[in-house]
Amino acid sequence: MREVPVSDTPPTLVLTGGQVLTVDRAFTVAEGVAVRGGDIVAVGTDAEMRALAGTGTRVVELGGRTVLPGINDSHLHGAAYGMTKPPFALDVGHPAVRSIADIADTVGRAAREARPGAWITGLGWDPGYLAECRDDPRRFPHRRDLEAVAPDHPVCLTDFSSHMVWANTAALRHCGIDAHTAPPPGGVIDLDADGEPTGILREAAQRLVQAALPSPTIAERRRAIQGVIGELHSRGITSYTEPGLGPGGTGTLFGGLSTDNWTAYAELAAERALEARVSVLLLPAPMGGSADDVRKGLAELRRPESADPRLLCAIGVKIFGDGVPPNRTAWMSEPYPEGGHGGLCVHGDTPTLQADELREMIRVAHEAGFQLGVHVTGDRAIDTVVDAFVAAQEAAPRPDARHYVIHGDFISPGSLAKLAAHGCGVNMNPAIKWTISDLMDEVVGPERSAYQWPVRSALDAGVRVCASSDAPITQPDWRQGVASMMLRESKASGRPSGPDQCVPLADALRAYTATPAWQDFADDWKGTIEPGKTADLCVLDRPLLDLDPHHITEVRVDLTVFDGRVVFER
Repeated sequence: MREVPVSDTPPTLVLTGGQVLTVDRAFTVAEGVAVRGGDIVAVGTDAEMRALAGTGTRVVELGGRTVLPGINDSHLHGAAYGMTKPPFALDVGHPAVRSIADIADTVGRAAREARPGAWITGLGWDPGYLAECRDDPRRFPHRRDLEAVAPDHPVCLTDFSSHMVWANTAALRHCGIDAHTAPPPGGVIDLDADGEPTGILREAAQRLVQAALPSPTIAERRRAIQGVIGELHSRGITSYTEPGLGPGGTGTLFGGLSTDNWTAYAELAAERALEARVSVLLLPAPMGGSADDVRKGLAELRRPESADPRLLCAIGVKIFGDGVPPNRTAWMSEPYPEGGHGGLCVHGDTPTLQADELREMIRVAHEAGFQLGVHVTGDRAIDTVVDAFVAAQEAAPRPDARHYVIHGDFISPGSLAKLAAHGCGVNMNPAIKWTISDLMDEVVGPERSAYQWPVRSALDAGVRVCASSDAPITQPDWRQGVASMMLRESKASGRPSGPDQCVPLADALRAYTATPAWQDFADDWKGTIEPGKTADLCVLDRPLLDLDPHHITEVRVDLTVFDGRVVFER
């Protein structure tokens, strides 16, 4: 573990007198760490670190506080998250609003302040927290709820999952959506008893409205990204995966997954103004896309080059497999309590044709040499994707492709075994589990809800597990994620949901540090606190070992070090 710098030049930074959780293979705990420039040069005892300090060394007295590797949120829509905030969008999520009436009031205030005919946009509504929907399960947001407050302004409100849009009549009229409009493949337009659109558009149908929204400029996108990175520094986050940028994201909210955001990131990196390590999954095909879309999108993107691949690197391709459980669009083997199995969100007129198309999309991206991250949530869809990983590898062997399942809500034991056997991973969302676990009891039944995101089962099967926020779906709060992995408690009731899936602190921390570095093909240079690794560090305000998991969300970040430089200090 310990390595004394070979140079006579003293460290530029020493953190000492604390609890340094290296997150190495043995989960070694040290007392201090020394940094020279952008690299960690020594890890060891308090006495050893103090002996290394020179006249130009900044020494941070930890006083028992914890040091972690810089947090790596391995599935965070950074650009899209930045554009969900003012001035781009209204906050219509819980706890800012608690009812449909609250949302109408928020939209009405915005309409009164907006120029005539301007779009009103918002993000975050969740029927599970809307009073009218809780009181009457048959009640759901409707375009008419927004008529009185914004009759002349088109309104587009994206839900918390980013898989559903609530639009008013003016927006539907603007976009030419009526009772005769056919949704794109993998999309659903909800109709009322009279056969008219309710204003709810699900999955791929969202882009019928979102594509009409005004597009932010590259300069605005850059500012949004830099604002998010500043927030991430305050949370101890130094790396993240931007999961999907490319032509397939053109129709998403504000083009949050569009190629324009790759341009914004590339400009920041070229100017040395990107203060985080960003791994990008390219998005060649939209939700509801096809293998031809993947081919065309990859030809357009070509694998973009970055000025510094340790700052910005396009490492893989994202594909949308199915929807999400709260929308009943995850493709499940057993039906939902009210009926239906969900389905795949790819091109095809039948489930069989869709499954064939998804396999071909995966094969094309695999043979093009890319890592694959596939958004997939239902057990039947996950089995299809994992089998496609295996088939693609057998047909065109590639050493260490590191494909992974994104979300993997209801991944089966059989698929876990196959992922482990073929060196693949899974990227799960413990903070979403905390947020919606009570709602999921109604959506899929208590037994399946308790199993959702089976972290313990995945680790026991030998699968590498990353944890992530999926921001803006949840806040990029790794503390909540760690607590959720250790407790499996729900946000609303505080009751355990699948306690047999709890994991200890070491496994939870690895899912936010060392394992995401593996996912990024960067485990040889980041993700742990070891000599030779990059100096990305996070200092907490108290000892973390032996802390009651119920108090982890109270921990505060005191200091964040990125590339050897202090970028946040409380």
